[in-house]
Amino acid sequence: MTTLSLTAGMPPRDRLEQIGLWSLVGIVAAMQLSIAAAQILLAIASLTWLVSHVTRRERLAAPPFFWPLVLYAALTLVSAGFSHDPAASFTDCKQLVLLMLVPLTYDLARGARANSVLSIVLTIGAASAFYGIVQYAVLNFDGLGRRPQGTLSHWMTYSGTLMLVICGATARLLYGTSGRLWAAFVMPALLVAVSLTLTRGAWVGVAVGVAVLFMSKDFRLLALIPIVMVGAILLAPQAMTDRFFSIFNRNDLTSRDRIAMLEAGVEMVKDYPLTGVGPEQVERVYPRYRVPDAVKPTNPHLHNVPMQIAAERGLPALAAWLWFVAVAGLGLFELVRKSRHKSLAAAALGSMAAMLAAGLTEYNFGDSEFQMLLLVILTLPFAANRDAGLPS
Repeated sequence: MTTLSLTAGMPPRDRLEQIGLWSLVGIVAAMQLSIAAAQILLAIASLTWLVSHVTRRERLAAPPFFWPLVLYAALTLVSAGFSHDPAASFTDCKQLVLLMLVPLTYDLARGARANSVLSIVLTIGAASAFYGIVQYAVLNFDGLGRRPQGTLSHWMTYSGTLMLVICGATARLLYGTSGRLWAAFVMPALLVAVSLTLTRGAWVGVAVGVAVLFMSKDFRLLALIPIVMVGAILLAPQAMTDRFFSIFNRNDLTSRDRIAMLEAGVEMVKDYPLTGVGPEQVERVYPRYRVPDAVKPTNPHLHNVPMQIAAERGLPALAAWLWFVAVAGLGLFELVRKSRHKSLAAAALGSMAAMLAAGLTEYNFGDSEFQMLLLVILTLPFAANRDAGLPS
């Protein structure tokens, strides 16, 4: 594992920045363990960072993909104002505060600190994976109704964070100049843990994210994916292989329900194209749009990121989110080619691809723990290259 030299590179400019830096370290460590602790630390880091910037009269600096997110946040607030229940919608908008992680990470994890932050992500992810394996093997978290979830509140959140950590570990194996041995050591536990969650969307996300990383390094590495998949199917328990093959079963109840949710979402967008039904309102209006083939009487969200955003916040908000994806993706692709910190850029690029793939069957971008980890990983390569004359 790399040395956690958080003070490498530029030293902290003042005591407030030092508090903010260590609060950011705490956020990165806590977001895979306790959302409450992570959000408390985010409040401390944001306050100290803002005060430090104001006293130095510095302008807000952030990577290019942050500005589409600012527009996305503004359009979300507009949607809340036109919601069926503005009070509930504006309350849900508190999650927009998580976007502050982008400028925070960009400033506080700049330079050599960025690699140390990724090392913390991988280390905590490994500990979480080992705990999930213990839950499965010892505590009988071994069925669809009771799956490993680590210390998090739900197995979907747990599998999503493991998916991002796997992309980070794979990137370090392919591109890292240090820390590769640690990444190789923890990779088996990460893969086993995400497999034991029986979460098909995360499996697809891992496959897509790793495939993008393999293609970015050497197209021939793609040949390893079918070999690993066949080996996993042959060695996996029956419940896991049945779950895998259910991906291709059109009669699977959860697959049918997801298609029904998409159909309901289309009708919501037709009725509310500009502002959507409002944040936190999809579950409230879902019975009105529910199609006959739907399995569940209601759903809290539509299990698809683009459709959820369009139905909940409107097509302009979806356009802003797609702009964010495009700007981040193009910037990361350029950094993978030109940056000295290729492992960070590759980790972010693989994580973005994994999020998009898994997000076709799950509203992962709306999950606080997942979103926090994703935003940090996406920002790290831009922070590392702030003084290198590359995209930042």
